[in-house]
Amino acid sequence: MTTALPRAPEATRMYQEAREAGAAIARQLEANASLVRGLATALRAAPPRLIATGARGSSDNAATFAKYLFETRLGVPTASAAPSVQSVYGTEQALDGALFVAISQSGRSPDLVAQAEAARRAGAHVAVLVNVEDSPLAATADFLIPLHAGTERSVAATKSYLCSLSALLHLVAEWKRDDGLRAALAALPAVLEAAWPLDWSALVDGLADARNLFVVGRGLGLGAVQEAALKLKETCGLHAEAFSAAEVQHGPMTLVGRDFPVLFFTQDDDSREGTLEVAARFRARGARVWVAGDGNGATLPLPPGLDPACAPLVAVHRFYAAANALALRRGRDPDTPPHLSKVTETV
Repeated sequence: MTTALPRAPEATRMYQEAREAGAAIARQLEANASLVRGLATALRAAPPRLIATGARGSSDNAATFAKYLFETRLGVPTASAAPSVQSVYGTEQALDGALFVAISQSGRSPDLVAQAEAARRAGAHVAVLVNVEDSPLAATADFLIPLHAGTERSVAATKSYLCSLSALLHLVAEWKRDDGLRAALAALPAVLEAAWPLDWSALVDGLADARNLFVVGRGLGLGAVQEAALKLKETCGLHAEAFSAAEVQHGPMTLVGRDFPVLFFTQDDDSREGTLEVAARFRARGARVWVAGDGNGATLPLPPGLDPACAPLVAVHRFYAAANALALRRGRDPDTPPHLSKVTETV
């Protein structure tokens, strides 16, 4: 059984910080304009042979987005590098000619610092996206890209995650000199404002008493579903698992039967049709299905005409408000999840 709301959803720090993401992104784009152009110029002059990412938690979900963004928009192979390879196993990697991208809110986790330092020793150029500019991780950077998210007090990271995505979009737009993506990014703060009041109450109502959930997306949306699943676990106490729309059909779909809840994220690219086909297949089996997107099969609305690379950011932003309300609906405080702290210093 659910419990009554202990307070209004807009009273939480999670709500207030997520609500401020549009202003933070606008601040970031203005503050970083010159340095991102400079980094993009350097990368065009000496393109990396590959990109490796290092991150934990929500930042690692941003790294998943980075993989698809770099590979689809730039054609540069990108892989997630495990921090434990250096911090636990002490093994050096062959990264000569590579770009290593570290992403973090605090920049204080020792394993990420060790990983970035090892990447430099191995011949990589190190780009650090971090919210705390005087952190140990920032000190390892050849190229520092501040997130400018501002202070984030809720344990659940929201605006720092969204600022990580916008910083990645900014870098790719300038690296590729993509005027369409530049325009979409400039419009993003206003789009977030337009998306915030859209009605996602059906999701909150539908998950009020849920115990398990799949969150499904593909391509540029995969990092978004990973982030949504993480937030449902930590803020709502809801066991949520993230899957690619392709991978969910290789075994996990056997669990999806009548009334099993499944949340899909879509964006208007070549992955949409296949993702919607999976959603329709689950719906035909009696599952409770919600689809976030801008039209074409969506049941959780987003503003129309989104650039496919920006759509996951908009979807997660709106999702944060729903997750905040759901946490309170389930009798939990989204700002202080049990057993968690704001900074996790793994080794």
